[in-house]
Amino acid sequence: MEPSALFSLHGTVAVVTGGSGILGGAMAQGLLDAGASVVVLGTSRAKTEQKAAALRGPEERKAGYACDVTDQEQLKVVRSQILSRFGRIDTLINAAGGNRPGATIQPQQNFFDLDISEFQQVTSLNFLGTVVPTFIFAEPMAAAGKGSVINISSVAAVRALTRVAGYSGAKAAVENFTRWLAVEMALKFGEGIRVNAIAPGFFLTEQNRTLLQRPDGSPTDRMNEILRMTPFKRLGTPSDLAGTAVWLAASASSFVTGIVVPVDGGFSAYSGV
Repeated sequence: MEPSALFSLHGTVAVVTGGSGILGGAMAQGLLDAGASVVVLGTSRAKTEQKAAALRGPEERKAGYACDVTDQEQLKVVRSQILSRFGRIDTLINAAGGNRPGATIQPQQNFFDLDISEFQQVTSLNFLGTVVPTFIFAEPMAAAGKGSVINISSVAAVRALTRVAGYSGAKAAVENFTRWLAVEMALKFGEGIRVNAIAPGFFLTEQNRTLLQRPDGSPTDRMNEILRMTPFKRLGTPSDLAGTAVWLAASASSFVTGIVVPVDGGFSAYSGV
């Protein structure tokens, strides 16, 4: 097989939850560039449809739908719409996620200042927001005996980062679920169903901008510490995730399942000395 064919997604259909966001949108563009038809999902109908329209590619190969990724019934409706329009689902990227202030411990706070309600919201969005879409969108894959689920974890899942208590715990659960489901799907539905995860390092998004940049655009102390611990000495750019997403979706990774791929400029490998 030609090398280019190993990474071709022509004729496939990919669903990207959180596809209206910066990182999800970059991965959606990468899949579209590789030949897939791409459906982006987000909570805002206007924003999701706008993101789908902004993706570079033929109109007939892209679409956007609004839904809550923790709501089974909404996801079932969207699944029906996708299957009606495109006829299949081959790849699912679970990129929906995020954090909330109450689930983050500020420098002047400690563990006992957590807002448990917001902690629950963060764990629900990041963990159930991965499990439930997989429950809905991987079913057609299982029926077809072929498909790739790509979950989005974080370096926070394996490194004890300060402050982000809820987010870290939820992403650790995502990694465990990735390994568990990889085994479950292979044993029950065969080697055609693969489940893997990407663990991004530090990327500048709207959600973490205030943690990493001051109002004047200069780096915060936290950002300087991150760069000190990153061998590449820079933050990731959204397009840095696209190649890994395409690889995990394509036949190039046909014997790969149950792994978590760090895309972090060496952050998770560096001890600091």
